[in-house]
Amino acid sequence: MPIDEDVTGAELDKDVRQELMSLPKTLAEDVAKNLVMVAKLLDEDPEAAYGYAKVALRLASRVPSVREAAGFAAYAVEKYAEALAEFRAARRMTGLQHLWPVMADCERGMGRPEKALAMAGEPEVQKLDKAGQVEMRLVAAGARRDMGQAEAAVVTLQSPELASTSQQPWTARLRYAYADALLEVGREDEAREWFAKALEADQSGATDASDRLAELDGVEFVDALDPDAEDDDASETVKAVHDEARSERSEGSSGAES
Repeated sequence: MPIDEDVTGAELDKDVRQELMSLPKTLAEDVAKNLVMVAKLLDEDPEAAYGYAKVALRLASRVPSVREAAGFAAYAVEKYAEALAEFRAARRMTGLQHLWPVMADCERGMGRPEKALAMAGEPEVQKLDKAGQVEMRLVAAGARRDMGQAEAAVVTLQSPELASTSQQPWTARLRYAYADALLEVGREDEAREWFAKALEADQSGATDASDRLAELDGVEFVDALDPDAEDDDASETVKAVHDEARSERSEGSSGAES
């Protein structure tokens, strides 16, 4: 598969480059470039990322970072059994536990939420850092919802991390998941409050909290690129209403925590 001209392989994390030093130099460079392509394309073109991951895997299947990258690429294209196998291999090679939450989510993807929930109670969870523990809580709540236990999902997400006023990389996603769970059990006013809190914390646009808030407020959107959509003036009007709703929710939730 073609490698972008600006990719050198040096873009990789130092620890990954260190792992690749066990390979012959030319082979290490080829693997590194394919891993960079996986990282570049994973979000925007997961199928292409999966292709590059398979190349890297063929070249260096005994390198833990390659197995992990292959796992995430397979996960992105919903090949959950394959992803789980790669994550297990990487974990065996390193002895590290950081992949435990995504392994549990693979069990969910394979239709085994009970297994994912069981993994949430295993000793490995205590070895995770704070971000990993929050991720495990999100997976466990998702498993509860998969099993039709919506109220239990709400309870699962209630935690000191949810109530904290500090902004962490996972804050927006945790608040969003809580809002979504509240909405499922009919607690709409609380859901609106937590979608607003998620939006407040979502500096990178990782969630669609603003859209969810607008939906709760009955705002409808017009796609300006749709040939069947209304004229530009109508689109601008809807956008203005959307922006106003987002601003009001953000200001109303600023500094507030449950």
